[in-house]
Amino acid sequence: MALADMAQATGRFLDMLSKAIARQSQKRPGECTAWLWMHENGLGKGGHCHMLVHVPPKLVRTIAKMQRRWLRSITGNPYRKRVIRSDPIGGRLGMETCNPAVHAANLANALAYVCKSAPQTILDSHGMQRRHEQGGPIVGKRCGISQNIGPKARKAKT
Repeated sequence: MALADMAQATGRFLDMLSKAIARQSQKRPGECTAWLWMHENGLGKGGHCHMLVHVPPKLVRTIAKMQRRWLRSITGNPYRKRVIRSDPIGGRLGMETCNPAVHAANLANALAYVCKSAPQTILDSHGMQRRHEQGGPIVGKRCGISQNIGPKARKAKT
């Protein structure tokens, strides 16, 4: 996919994800999502997007099945193996309740990986160590978050 198309593709994917979770959540009130994404571009990897997404546990299988179809719809290409990597934080669902310390450590590592090209001032303000990897040139925004965890939402909760 061309770098110029990444922002639109990411937006479409997140729109499909959000709508699918909202539709499924009508059957299960109180379930919602939150996400953050980061665009990167590197030698041998090309333009790509990392996402951390909260998918309600009861919807994981349903959403996992839908992702490949969304990607085919967005790119117009057949799905290639390992293009989407979806893993629960900590290696399995339910880790946040059965072993919160392991879940928290794995979540911190996943967040640090996604934020590896963030400015040091941002990393410092969140107590994160730099992973010393540049994100490469991109077109458009480098990163984004869902509105429900954005600045307005965080300010409203204080």
